[in-house]
Amino acid sequence: MRRAIRDNALGLCFLLLFLLSLAGQSVSGLAAFNEEQVAQGGAPISWAAYVTSSDFGVDVAENWQSEYLQFFLYILITVWLVQRGSPESKEPGEEGQESDADQKVGRHAGADSPAWARAGGWRLTLFSHSLGAVMGLIFVLSWLAQSVAGVAAYDAERLSRLEDPVGWTTYVTSAEFWNRTLQNWQSEFLAVASMVLLAVFLRERGSPQSKKVGDPHAAPVPGR
Repeated sequence: MRRAIRDNALGLCFLLLFLLSLAGQSVSGLAAFNEEQVAQGGAPISWAAYVTSSDFGVDVAENWQSEYLQFFLYILITVWLVQRGSPESKEPGEEGQESDADQKVGRHAGADSPAWARAGGWRLTLFSHSLGAVMGLIFVLSWLAQSVAGVAAYDAERLSRLEDPVGWTTYVTSAEFWNRTLQNWQSEFLAVASMVLLAVFLRERGSPQSKKVGDPHAAPVPGR
């Protein structure tokens, strides 16, 4: 058990941080929601009612879709675009999907390679793009969840003002929806750009996301 925890410590740490932050969001979000409810003459709701509400759902899904969009695009774009000296990038001249030998697929696969890396046809093609495909799928599902929860919350707000509700199509083409969505997208893209560029010139000793402290700024990253 101790070795399993050590070998998976990074993933477990971030899953724990995720659960703690999600719980914190539910508590603080409930407090803010009930404060607004009372200010408008309404009754406060329970925690269970809040975490199953469209208001909570849209806030969670909105963050998820932007995060998975960031990873989906980064996985695909870094196949073809490079940033010299950045540990987040391949080196110039290595653009593209690389050879079968480089990727250890087909007859170049090792004895311990995944079975589908040794296979051909559709299985190899699917496995070769499985990471991007899954990240893209989660992004699409999160985006749909955001739009469904968002239109429910938006319509509830309109009804409270005695205005007619709108349909899903109207909502996802509205300024309200895209204002919320693009707020998240721009912050994700800025964060990725900052990591790619700052990692060329700055270091974090011992981190696999950083070059060695003594590496020149424009030096190739060993093993990349």
